[in-house]
Amino acid sequence: MPGEFFGIQSRHLIGHLIDYLQSLNRTAMNRTRNRFAIAFGWLFAVYALLPLQVSLAADAQRDFTLPDLAGESRSLSDFRGRWVLVNYWATWCPPCLEELPELELFHSKAEGRAVVLGVNMESISSDDLRTFVDQQFLSYPILVASENPRREQILGPVDGLPTSYLVTPAGEVVARQVGPITAEAINAFIERYESRNRGEK
Repeated sequence: MPGEFFGIQSRHLIGHLIDYLQSLNRTAMNRTRNRFAIAFGWLFAVYALLPLQVSLAADAQRDFTLPDLAGESRSLSDFRGRWVLVNYWATWCPPCLEELPELELFHSKAEGRAVVLGVNMESISSDDLRTFVDQQFLSYPILVASENPRREQILGPVDGLPTSYLVTPAGEVVARQVGPITAEAINAFIERYESRNRGEK
């Protein structure tokens, strides 16, 4: 029947038209997504090159003592003579978990020249935290600060997690970063700092 045939053809044509419009829409969305990804990538690249630029002259030298996973007291001053990255983190914090491999990379490649101190800030049992650390293959020391540490138990303000402080071998706090960091960025900052100080001597 002509009418029925036309109806079927019309439905097919309409269906094809809808599919085509949807494909155009997907293409536009993909282009927008790609543009956003490129822009975000550039932003992240610039940000990653400047991760530790906040000077902390007011808290130039501080010390703190916290228990490690074995219950032994550890102080920041125990690591004098090495660069120390003090990283405040929690197991529930996605950005913290994303940067753990970078912190492990920095720690393991430093070969004693630098060390990461991971300071856990949450209410979690020692057994659960120890299990988590083992599952993440973390070799650097983990200290336990609890969810609400006392002022003398932390190096400085922790406005969000993760927060990292960089301490020189002389015990001077020279930088702070709120948000994830990379091994490459930490090493680049240390190299610039040491180069600048050599130039001033």
